Parts: sequence; structure tokens; C-alpha cells
Amino acid sequence: MKILIMDEQALFRDGLVLRLKQIDDTLSIIQTSNISEMQKILSKELDIDSVILDIDMLGINTAEIISKIKTSHPNTKIIAISSSEDTKNIKKILSFGVKGYIPKKLDSNILNGALKLILDGGTYIPSVLLDNSLNLNNNQSPCNPLKKNLTNRQSQVLDLIAQGKSNKQIAYDMGVSEATVKLHINALLRSLKVNNRTQAVITAQKMGLI
Repeated sequence: MKILIMDEQALFRDGLVLRLKQIDDTLSIIQTSNISEMQKILSKELDIDSVILDIDMLGINTAEIISKIKTSHPNTKIIAISSSEDTKNIKKILSFGVKGYIPKKLDSNILNGALKLILDGGTYIPSVLLDNSLNLNNNQSPCNPLKKNLTNRQSQVLDLIAQGKSNKQIAYDMGVSEATVKLHINALLRSLKVNNRTQAVITAQKMGLI
């Protein structure tokens, strides 16, 4: 799997490389610090699986650049990173069809979870949007029958898993033990008929549960 990172800060790029290698040490990662070099790389490298973009560098050309990447590399995942946590901006960027919006201030453990979720085929939505119950994909249904089968705790756990949080972090947020969190997760997996947390998030997103 080949990943291209475009960010002007070398230190941040190196940090992302470290996180990605922790997820999969076989990844091939290319780095660049500017848009023109990124475009040159994309013109030569047709097998790039994911592009991680610092959208703060794209400015008013954000939609155009993302559209061009999607046209030339239709199977490539585009991941937006930004220092902004403005909900309107996040919603706008996600509407361009990117596979996730990652704030640069994200906790390192949550960052790992977010990257893994995206690489596994899911979409990462920042907690600031989930907390505000914004419907990004226009497919969230409050009357979803499966949603009614989930307890309030299971729904809460599902949202926290989607934020990339570990069992320990979920336990802290909910004020319960890790053992209790595991029980909720196991029940959630059975309800969604999946085998792991990543599949749970992907399935829940497709069903409009989150």
C-alpha cells in the first residue's frame, strides 16, 4: 500500500509516518511539502492508495484540487488534515468526498484509530461533529429500526469507537470499567453482525447509524 503525505511541516509529516508505520510497517510512504510537487508525484504514481492533504495549504482551490485527484485517481482515498476544528468547514470538506477529516490537535491514540479506520475502508468524522449530531451524509435516520435495538450505552460506545477512542478512553469518558465497555462492544458487534470495531464503524456508517 502506497501513501502520499502533503504537508508543509516536516515534523508533522514525520509524526504521521510514525503513526502509519505503527499501523502497518509495510506501507510505502511518500512525503512532499508543496502542492506542485504533490501534483507531479500523482502524475507519475498511479498506484497511490491514499493521499493525506493539509487542506489549509489549498485555500480557495480546495474543492478543485480534491476533484482533480478524484478524477485522475478514482480509487485513491483522500484524507484531509487541518488545524481548523470549525464545524462548518469540516462539513464542507467532507462533502467533497474525502474519507476523513483529521484535526491536527487530535490525541495521538485517537489519531491512530482514525488512520486505521480510514485505511480499512471507513470514514473518520471528528467528534466535534458527532457531538453536535450533524448529518454529513444525509443518510442518518432517527427511525432506523436497528438503532432502536441498541441501548443508549451501546449507541454511546458506537459513537466513541467512531471517534477512534480506545477501550480505556471510552471507559474514562463513560465513567465505567474497561470490562463493562468490552461487554457493550461485544453486544454491539453481535447486533451489527460484525467481528471487530472497524467493521462495526463501517457497517454503522453505511446503515446511517452514525
